[in-house]
Amino acid sequence: MKEETTLSCVDCSTQNCKFKDRTYPNFCLTTHLKEEDKEWALEKYEENRNKEIMIASAEVEYEGYCQWTRVQEIMEFAKKINAHRIGIANCIGLVNEARIFAKILRANGFEPYTVICKVAGQAKTSVGIPEKCESIGPAMCNPILQARLLNNAHTDFNVVIGLCVGHDSLFYKYSDAYVTTLVTKDRVTGNNPAAALYTANSYYNKKFFPNAPKPTFKAKEENNDSK
Repeated sequence: MKEETTLSCVDCSTQNCKFKDRTYPNFCLTTHLKEEDKEWALEKYEENRNKEIMIASAEVEYEGYCQWTRVQEIMEFAKKINAHRIGIANCIGLVNEARIFAKILRANGFEPYTVICKVAGQAKTSVGIPEKCESIGPAMCNPILQARLLNNAHTDFNVVIGLCVGHDSLFYKYSDAYVTTLVTKDRVTGNNPAAALYTANSYYNKKFFPNAPKPTFKAKEENNDSK
């Protein structure tokens, strides 16, 4: 028996929560929203610096819409929240990108402070990582220590550059400061992971949808008419 699919926002074609002049689908999260959940979220925007962060985010989106690169957006956002010391948690494989970003930050009046992923040089096997994983390098990535050292440095705002999937999750969890991501590492696509989504129906179709029927191509009929 085929398991019933639970529909959510990705299955909606109206986006009426944005446009307000269309029809909500019958599975809409907005129309099925519990009032207590809505109020909980609104109350959270009043806590700590959350409202300041939300306002600054909206202003940066408005002021730089389709004009500013993410590098510039990060700097403009940092200015709005009065963040001066910018922490950088970077992958060792993207140290050059981290150096360029740090140089840009310094040129614009910020104080960058970086901690690389291999900090402490801890062996992978020391925390239970299988020995086979050391074949691509013996030192473990250490996102929790990256977060702690940036916390100790009292960074005002942290930026992730290329941390591995999962390592970034741990860094986000243990960072005291708010975090954004400048670069998402994807070695196959040149750090452009969206490329896999854009080619999901073409080049990557067989990789992502192994059970999908193969497309059929109809041969172009030859034109035998005399010229």
